[in-house]
Amino acid sequence: MRRFQCHCGNRLFFDNTYCLKCHHQLGFLPDRLTLSAIRPDPDGAWTALGPEVDGRRYRQCAHYEHAGVCNWMVPLDDQDHHCLACRLNHVIPDLSVLQNWRRWAKLEAAKRRLVYQLLHLGLPFQGKRAGGHRGLAFAFLADQPQASPISTGHTNGLITINIEEADPVRREAVREKLGEPYRTLLGHFRHESGHYYWERFFADTGRQPAFRALFGDERQDYAQALRDHYRNPNPDWQEQHISRYASSHPWEDWAETWAHYLHMRDALETAGDLGLVLESCASTVRFSDRDDFQYLLDAWLELTMAMNSMSRSMGSPDMYPFTITPTVARKLEAVHREVHGMVTVGSTAQDR
Repeated sequence: MRRFQCHCGNRLFFDNTYCLKCHHQLGFLPDRLTLSAIRPDPDGAWTALGPEVDGRRYRQCAHYEHAGVCNWMVPLDDQDHHCLACRLNHVIPDLSVLQNWRRWAKLEAAKRRLVYQLLHLGLPFQGKRAGGHRGLAFAFLADQPQASPISTGHTNGLITINIEEADPVRREAVREKLGEPYRTLLGHFRHESGHYYWERFFADTGRQPAFRALFGDERQDYAQALRDHYRNPNPDWQEQHISRYASSHPWEDWAETWAHYLHMRDALETAGDLGLVLESCASTVRFSDRDDFQYLLDAWLELTMAMNSMSRSMGSPDMYPFTITPTVARKLEAVHREVHGMVTVGSTAQDR
């Protein structure tokens, strides 16, 4: 993700709420995809400061004003009390439990990064209230005594996240138990959004044969496939899949590939904004603006090699512990084509 710039010239980061140079409060403006200094007005509204926002007026998202878990703004003429990200919430945790508030804040931070990226890429989404069966929503749930554990997953546009995933100790224990090389909150959000967009791209569209030709036949029994995966994981997954879990079922293969594509686009945007010089890529090119998949893939391979080399220099595990084989590259390119097929020239999102 790129950095932002305050009207005073100070560099800002996506989650900042206060400028240390000019001491103005900050707010993210989803209609402009920028983080801006904001000035309170006598009527309770806020004016955005800086030439690129034209003095537009906003309200703070209710979760910014009252809960302190958001830094997004709502245009003054929008009747919703919540920002574009927070209005997608279907269920939030019981905030009378202190640790739930802390975990919820981490979940919201990861969700905002996902929503920003969807907006930045021009991918369409609506909340459940407006979008019906095509709508997107989030439920953040806690395990309850004498009840089955909450499973993180997706069903008909509703993404459920077990809030214990926001506990790094618990998340690391699960990662070790499942033998995963990588497990993060943002990774969960990106993976589950892949299931949502599979339904947008393929379900009831007549385009399933194209999907099956590369990812496999999704009509196989999903629950049985997962049971088989956990009882007897595929030992020969590396050539065909980005992760072992991706080999469990074609839907999971798509979701894992989708998540890695979003990782790739976000990290390359960050690298481009920071001016990192990669051996085969000019530092002046904005990676996020490229529609040439091979260029993006070459840049990604260069960047991940540099990232992993730096991690090893510090005695840390690889930052990107995955291998992109030719088959995986073709799957990533398929995701890339779907994203660009959903977006018209000029980054205006369109439904198919």
